[in-house]
Amino acid sequence: MSNLVSALNGVKAKGFAAVSELGLSGMITLRGDLTSKEMAKAIKDATGAKVPATRKVTFGAKGSVAWMSPDELLVLVDYTATGEAKAALEAALAGQHFLAEVVSDARAHFRISGDAAHEALSKVMPVDFSTFEAGDFRRSRLSQVAAAVWKTESGDFELVCFRSVAQYVFDVLKTAAAEGRQVSV
Repeated sequence: MSNLVSALNGVKAKGFAAVSELGLSGMITLRGDLTSKEMAKAIKDATGAKVPATRKVTFGAKGSVAWMSPDELLVLVDYTATGEAKAALEAALAGQHFLAEVVSDARAHFRISGDAAHEALSKVMPVDFSTFEAGDFRRSRLSQVAAAVWKTESGDFELVCFRSVAQYVFDVLKTAAAEGRQVSV
């Protein structure tokens, strides 16, 4: 694994909010019946988390699970555990109608932190982040590209986008979070 690198190799920027690329993150797109008992058990066993409600993310001992659409979840686990997590999901859902695909290397993962992190995000996404609570999740646009964002239990925000636009997303976030550019100065 030593020759693998994330989209931006852990780049960071500090302004009134901090922006950092989180490096290699394990991600599995999981589609199926989100209301089934089998899905609930598979998710719980793989991550320790519950199936999230609409526009929510849940947190477990081995990973997180984000609601993406009425039949789609994004399962986030340690990068090195992705293959094992996918295999466990496939075994638990055998006989069900589902799709599980590892998308780790097609995505970039960022953290936006600091007391005014919501201001930086609100400048570049059409979402009122000031009302976000831990576990709130949205799929939206970040400037000109698709992104998914949620608030963590620690109060930071995490964001996922396509790897192909990682540099653009970092530059937009870095500019939005630059010192002196706060909305409530």
